[in-house]
Amino acid sequence: MASPPSPLVFSVKRCAPEFVRPTNPTPREVKQLSDLDDQEGLRFQVPVIMFYPNNPLMKGKDPAKVIKEALGKALVYYYPLAGRLIEGDDRKLMVDCTSEGVLFIEADADTTLENLGDSIQPMCPCYEELLYDVPGSGGILGSPLILIQVTRLRCGGFIFALRLNHTMSDGPGLVQFLNAISEMGQGLSVPSLLPIWQRELLNARNPPRITRIHHEYEEVTNTKGTLMAMDENNLVHRSFFFGLKEIRALRNRLPASLGACSTFEVLIAYVWRCRTIAFAVDPDEVVRISCLINMRGKRGFDLPPGYYGNAFVYPASITKAGMLCKNPLEYAIRLLKKAKAEMSQEYIKSVADLMVIKGRPSFTQPGNYLISDLTHAGFGEVDFGWGKPVYGGVARALSNISFCMRFRNSKGEEGNVIPICLPPPVMERFEQELKRMTKEAEPVRLIKSML
Repeated sequence: MASPPSPLVFSVKRCAPEFVRPTNPTPREVKQLSDLDDQEGLRFQVPVIMFYPNNPLMKGKDPAKVIKEALGKALVYYYPLAGRLIEGDDRKLMVDCTSEGVLFIEADADTTLENLGDSIQPMCPCYEELLYDVPGSGGILGSPLILIQVTRLRCGGFIFALRLNHTMSDGPGLVQFLNAISEMGQGLSVPSLLPIWQRELLNARNPPRITRIHHEYEEVTNTKGTLMAMDENNLVHRSFFFGLKEIRALRNRLPASLGACSTFEVLIAYVWRCRTIAFAVDPDEVVRISCLINMRGKRGFDLPPGYYGNAFVYPASITKAGMLCKNPLEYAIRLLKKAKAEMSQEYIKSVADLMVIKGRPSFTQPGNYLISDLTHAGFGEVDFGWGKPVYGGVARALSNISFCMRFRNSKGEEGNVIPICLPPPVMERFEQELKRMTKEAEPVRLIKSML
């Protein structure tokens, strides 16, 4: 595999951050989050980035001003997002709907979309400049729930970057809010899909009772010492593109007896296996992968259209590392399918009850890899008036969390991109394993890397 390209460097000039508040008065109240929303594993900020090309039909219009004005109008309907989180008894999170607003930054960059090339994906060069971490704004309690930066480019295009307190919404819920901003910016006075709060729908039962096995929340003792804890300050960030050739090479390894498999199942089983091999985990250690499964639109789940809270669980597949690494790819896929089959209304209720009984724990971290399929979340469809973005999705991976997103590279090839961050020696072994597994086709293409 070719060595990573040198990072593209450009400068960004920002205006002072300001608060955008709802343009009309909104209710002053306190609203509880659901028992899925406020678990420890969601108490972090998730970054999203979208790259928009120039549109000659929008000549003379400033994307920052259009979006800023539309944001204030959308917040009238999504007014909890303009509030601040507070914590009640037993660490219960609530939104104090203060209308203090979300943080907004206007900026300009001395580059064009064309110059960015294949770096238009996670992790983009100068990411910290495109989504500036305003000092004091990144807390979970008492801080703005959303930060937005709109950066104009020399070519007439722009970059929209956003940071969301994950306890408030998941990917589809955030896209719903962004579509409301889009509609407000293009003349609608009311969003076509009205937001629904109703977080009590995903609260624990009374009395709560855990009725399912939840490997994703188990306490793990690193008995062999090989389930490496990763230092966020010493990780390599890289994104890997999987086109039709790579996916075909992987599918050719699967037996017909396995049955139908989604592209996501094939890719994450492959990445999980390669990642475990790269970490050189002791064969007797238990490793796990947690795939986020959203309940929207699934039969048997009663969430109303417009619900924008977190509506997913992440059941874990577990196995010994030696079994995962020595068996063919189909072994990992069967484990994933088994975990997904356990998804049910009862499973959701059991997770909510577990949160209350066990004090809102985080997901298992040693030996666990979380991955979310955002290929259908809708980030690539958000149109503020300039058309669809050339890329829309999460801006970066986290130490043990990755996302799978749709991507079209500079050659026009359609595929999926998965950002991953690993310690440098592990990343080197990971890339080698990727090459070996797809040797029937062109190597999986590394499209960006930054230390």
